[in-house]
Amino acid sequence: MSAATQERMPALYLSHGAPPLADDPIWPGELAAWSADLPRPKAILMVSAHWEEAPLALGAVDPVPLVYDFWGFPEHYYQVRYDAPGAPELADSVRKLLRVPGIPVQDVPDRGLDHGAYVPLVEMFPAADIPVLQISMPTLDPVKLMEIGRRLAPLRDEGVLIVGSGFFTHNLAALRHTGGGVPTWSSEFDDWGRRALEARDWDGLLDFLHKAPAGRYAHPRTEHFAPLFVTMGAAEVTGELDAQKSVIDGFWMGMAKRSVQFG
Repeated sequence: MSAATQERMPALYLSHGAPPLADDPIWPGELAAWSADLPRPKAILMVSAHWEEAPLALGAVDPVPLVYDFWGFPEHYYQVRYDAPGAPELADSVRKLLRVPGIPVQDVPDRGLDHGAYVPLVEMFPAADIPVLQISMPTLDPVKLMEIGRRLAPLRDEGVLIVGSGFFTHNLAALRHTGGGVPTWSSEFDDWGRRALEARDWDGLLDFLHKAPAGRYAHPRTEHFAPLFVTMGAAEVTGELDAQKSVIDGFWMGMAKRSVQFG
C-alpha cells in the first residue's frame, strides 16, 4: 500500500446477519448510517466467521466473486451481486505483514466473498466501488487471532477498514426450540458482552466461554465471536481498545446483533 492517509480508519466488529437481512425494516438502515459516519476507506479487509482455513489464506483479488454459502433460501437471494474491485495492493501488504518464519500464508485465488462479507457490505457500501479482500481465520484461538489483528494494525493508517464479521450470539439449533422471541441465553450473553466491553474487560472477553453466562449456548462453536479478536488486536496496537462503542444493538431472529467500533 502507498503512503498513509491523514485519518486512521477505525476497526469494526459487526454482526452480519443472513441473506434476509436486506428485507429487515431496521437493520439495513442502521448499517448504512454507520458507514455514512465513517471516513471513506481506501480498501476493506474482511475477516468472516464463514471462512476458516489454515494456513491463513487470502481470497480472490481479480475478479472478486461471491460465495453463496447458504441453502434453502428463495432464489432471489442467490441473484445478489456485489462486484467490488479486487485489492491486489492490499493483498501484497497483508502478505508482508503476516508472513513470518514458521507462519505461512497462502493464496486461494478462486475464493470469493461469502455472505458474512458481502451481506453487510451491500448495505454499508452499496456502490461496490471500494476494493475488498477477504482473509481466512486459521484458528479460533482468541489469543492467536488477536495477534493476527496486531500484525494487521498498520493497514489502518493506510486507509484500510478492518472488519471482523460474525454474530454476537449464534446458536441456530437452539433457536428452533425457543418458540420465537429472544431466548435467555442470547439476552444474558449480550448483556454480559455489553458490560465487558464497557468495563474494558479484555481478559474476560478472551475467556468468554468460561466467564460469560450461557457462553456455550450463545456460541456452541465460537467462529461467530472469533472475528472480534482480530478487531481487538488491530485496535490494541494503536492504543484504541478503550475507544470503543456499540454502534448497533438489539436482536434479530433471537440473536444479538451487537456491533462495535474501535477508534
